[in-house]
Amino acid sequence: MSGILAAALYIMKELAMFVSYVKNNAFPQPLPKEEEKIHLERMQQGDEHSRNLLIEHNLRLVAHIVKKFENAKEDTEDLISIGTIGLIKGIESYSPEKGTKLATYAARCVENEILMHLRALKKVKKDISLHDPIGSDKEGNELPLICYT
Repeated sequence: MSGILAAALYIMKELAMFVSYVKNNAFPQPLPKEEEKIHLERMQQGDEHSRNLLIEHNLRLVAHIVKKFENAKEDTEDLISIGTIGLIKGIESYSPEKGTKLATYAARCVENEILMHLRALKKVKKDISLHDPIGSDKEGNELPLICYT
């Protein structure tokens, strides 16, 4: 049980730091190539600190990609959160042996995560409940689709 509490506290701390980044638009600078390579190697060996450092220093990439979706009529902070999920997935699944840069690979993961979210929203927006009113009569009373007798 204490492990769950420790994990919850850690997540809350990280979330608070992320929110402060978003509100202040002060994302950390990307890591230099040599330092990024060192942290990628450490992360592959299971180092959580290196993983978190790579995520934090690539949040600027998420904010940059979210700018492409400003016309999507979605809250920017929501898109940054969703993009961050894509960033985390990208960093965790990145393999330097494939020959691509981390930022290139992560950018694609961020964009894909946002696109999946927007597609899911598009499907939900078309849903209509049978209990929603379909209009109103002359007196302003709502007209339901289903008549209750």
